Order: sequence, then C-alpha cells, then structure tokens
Amino acid sequence: MDATAPPGPDAQTLRPTRPRPLRLDEVARLAGGELATGAAATEVTGISLDSRGLRPGDLWAALPGARTHGAAFAAAAERSGAAAVLTDPEGLRLLERAGTGLPAVVAAEPRRAVGALAAHVYDSQPADGTAPLLLAVTGTNGKTTTTYFANALLRALGHRTGLIGTIEILAGDEPVPSRLTTPEAPHVHALLAVMRERGITAASMEVSSHALEFSRVDGVRYDVAGFTNLTQDHLDLHGSMEEYFAVKARLFTPARTRRAVVVVQDEDDHWGLRMAEHARAELGAEHVDVLALRGGLPADDDAGPARRGADWTLGALDRRGIGHAFELRHRDGRLVRAATGLPGDFNVANAALAVLMVLAGGADPERLQRALDELDPLTTDVPGRMQLIGTGPTAVVDFAHNPDALRRALTAVEPPDGRGRVIVVFGATGERDRSKRPVMGEVAARHADVVIVTDDDPHDEEPAGIREEVAAGARAAAGARAAEVLVLAPRAVAIRAAVAMAGPEDSVLVAGRGHETVQEILGVDHPLDDRDELRAALADAQQGRWEDR
Repeated sequence: MDATAPPGPDAQTLRPTRPRPLRLDEVARLAGGELATGAAATEVTGISLDSRGLRPGDLWAALPGARTHGAAFAAAAERSGAAAVLTDPEGLRLLERAGTGLPAVVAAEPRRAVGALAAHVYDSQPADGTAPLLLAVTGTNGKTTTTYFANALLRALGHRTGLIGTIEILAGDEPVPSRLTTPEAPHVHALLAVMRERGITAASMEVSSHALEFSRVDGVRYDVAGFTNLTQDHLDLHGSMEEYFAVKARLFTPARTRRAVVVVQDEDDHWGLRMAEHARAELGAEHVDVLALRGGLPADDDAGPARRGADWTLGALDRRGIGHAFELRHRDGRLVRAATGLPGDFNVANAALAVLMVLAGGADPERLQRALDELDPLTTDVPGRMQLIGTGPTAVVDFAHNPDALRRALTAVEPPDGRGRVIVVFGATGERDRSKRPVMGEVAARHADVVIVTDDDPHDEEPAGIREEVAAGARAAAGARAAEVLVLAPRAVAIRAAVAMAGPEDSVLVAGRGHETVQEILGVDHPLDDRDELRAALADAQQGRWEDR
C-alpha cells in the first residue's frame, strides 16, 4: 500500500496469537539481501508495510510508494516499536539520512520478499494438515460472486468458512470491511493463520491482477484456483490484454496452486482456451478441470493432454424464476445437478465454477449433490452483485464497471417478452483505464433503451470530462437501441431520474459501484450507497403513485 494512504479498517487488525520469531540473518536470507546494520540475532515477530500499523517487535517493510518512499516515515516506525527494517538501497539512504537506530536488511526487491517472510513469521500454511482448505478465484468478472457461492456450498457441507475479498473479510463470525480486493501479503498470511486458530476449515479468496502484480499473495499456495473470464479492464496498469493475461496466468503454476478449474465460454473464447492450455501444461492435465459453458471444445489429441477438450460441459439450462437450474456433465459420465436463484447466465457460470472448485477440493460427490438438492446454497445473497432492490419496476444494483460486465448485467435485466424498457445508470472511474469509457457508453446504448451517464468515483479527475467521454461513446453507437442518452449529476439525482421515468414493466439497472458506500470526488469522500438511493427513490415514487390515486 502507498505509505501516504489513509489506514483502512482492515489494516493489520487481525493477527495470530502465536507468531514464530524470525532472526534478521534469516530475514536477509529469505529476502535475498544482506544485513546492512544491526545484530543478526535480532528477532522479529510480525510484519507491516504501513508505519501506522506497526506493533512492537515488527519488521517494517519500508517500500517505494506511488508518491513517497516508505523509509521517509522511519521516525514514526521507530516510535511504534519496530524491531527492524526491510528496504531497498534508496530506503537505506533515507534511513541513514534520518539517523534512526533501527537494524536494516537491504534487498533489491523487498516487496517480493514480504510474502515468504510473512508466511514464515505467521506460520500461515503449516505442513501438518491444520491449514484450512483454500480456494482462489481470479478473472475479470465474477470473482466476488463465485467466492460467495463457494463459501455457501462449503458451509452446506459442514465447513466453518472464511472469506477474503472485495466486500469483506471473514475470519469467523465477525466481518471486517475490505479496502482492497486482495489485502497486502502480511495481512493475507496473518488472516490465514487467524483462520486456523479460530477453527476455520475452508476459505475462499479473490485474487486480483493487482494482487499478483504487486506480490500480495506471494508465499500462499492454494488447494484450488479458479478462472472466470478475461475481458478488458485494468489496462492502465497492464498496458495490453496480453500482459493482463500473463499476470493472471501466474496463479496457475505449481508454486501457487495444487489444482485448477478453468471456465471457457466456447470454442471462440481465446483467453479461456489459452488459460486452460497454460494451466494443463503447468499443473498437469490430471490436475485441471476445464468447463465449457456452450458446447464441447474440440480436442486435439495430437497436441497432447494440454489440449484434450473440455472435462465438464454445462447443459440442461432451465429458467426458474429469475434464476436457472443446470447440469454439469463430465466426459466420463458423472453428473452434477444444481440451481441458482441469482439472475443472469453469468451467474450460472459463477455457480458452476464454484461447484467444480469445491468438488476439486475433495468434496464427496454424493454429499455435495445432497447439499445442492436440499439446501439451495447457490442462491446466497451477494451484496451489490445483481442485487434485487425492488419490483415493478425491476430495480437492480450491480458492480459492473467494465464493458463485458455491463453488457452481461443489461442482458440479465431484460424484461420478459419485451414488454418493458431497460434504463441504465452508470459512469466510469476516474484515473483508471480511459480506453474503456467510450466502449462502456457504446455497450449501454446497444443494450438499454435509456442511458443515463453519471459519476462513478472520479477520484482526482474532473468529473464532467469523464461523463462526456462515456456519453460520447453512447451517442456514437451506430444503430443503437437507446432512444435517449442523458448526462446527469450528482449520482443520486441520476438514480431518482431513472426511477421517475420507469414504468412497472421496466427494468432499472444502477451499475458500477455495487456494495460501495463512499464516493470519492476531487479528494473528498461523500457517503453514497446505490442500494439506499435506489430504495429511497422507489419508495418516493410509490408514495407518489398512491397520492395520485
């Protein structure tokens, strides 16, 4: 994390009660560096990347930040009781200039050493079999929902579960709000150790491309890793889809996971097919399950097991209310029947992935089928993910914040039999991938009847300019479905306008922020929860209808 960032409510709040002290000479060895100052026998009992989250006895990782080098906060770290510092050569120069008496280990890439050090100090995944079953989900869209589905199914099978993700962190019954999709490495390892101490037997975790790029999950080995999909997002960080794919692919290696489940949309899904081939080559085809969502995948027997086609196929898809029932069939004839009450074909994909990950994690097939039949675990609520707020009009809040997710969400809220309109309220995040802004506008114009462009999180970027880039894409969409493209701010006004124009047969989708409760505009945090705003707008509209009678 940036050393200048405000401390979040989850910053180093949970730690195991019995850490394993680590000598500084061992720190230097594991970090691939050297002990620059201090005694080799000095011991550390914790790790922190933030000088404000330090506890006495901690190793403080003073890393270069986006604006300031962490070593600039050496005096605060020393006052907090840091036992030693891990830094790079530039950090050492800053420490020497500040004149601190802290022992220092210097490494060329200290961030890449933090995960292994935290794994040792917190004993996060001991080899004695006491570590929880650990599932990881990566991909552009669907990570959060898939982890919630997996946890619900694991609970139905009798596990006590933990969760690390975008919305919250669960290490027992007490939720901790989450500030990052994947926390920093010291926090991840501390959480895994706390889960073990609290008797948690299985946990699910979102793994973002940022987590892989910035070493937040280094030192963690998963039992099963799942891949949802890859579509345009985060190109401000990765630069290209090829680089984005390469970062995601790091998860599917023997150092990071024992088994994998990869979703492939169909035989034209370039990135899904690539990930399936990569995972099979890295892990061995016998340790990888490939799920084809639409039709079978052609096998190339001459190319070896890495391209042997799909292991599982999705079939017997049947609409039930706003959700679906479906079947998963293995090439050897095995069959799993399941259902989810959440809308959208993408939630069928998320549910299917969760089922196969739990199965790959060692669940007994007969027990799993009974749990699916009797307990309906795949209809669990996921905050801000296709969350139904009202009916008549159908009103939904979703986290869709990239083109593919927005298209899927709009398709999911399509009124039956074309009897109503689709009205969408959305924006684009500031200081992020600008190339997707007009694309999102075009997607909205092609899949909605009324497009209302508003603010998402502008951050420090001028909001009006972001809105115009999105709206320009909507207006330029040739042959678009949308009869109106409106630009309205603030966001609460845009939501009320959408509800005011909606009839009982229409659908209103408020997209982009999902579960988030704070909107950052030009450096100021404003309380804003799309779910609350939509509920209030629906209530006021209903009251108005009663008064009109």
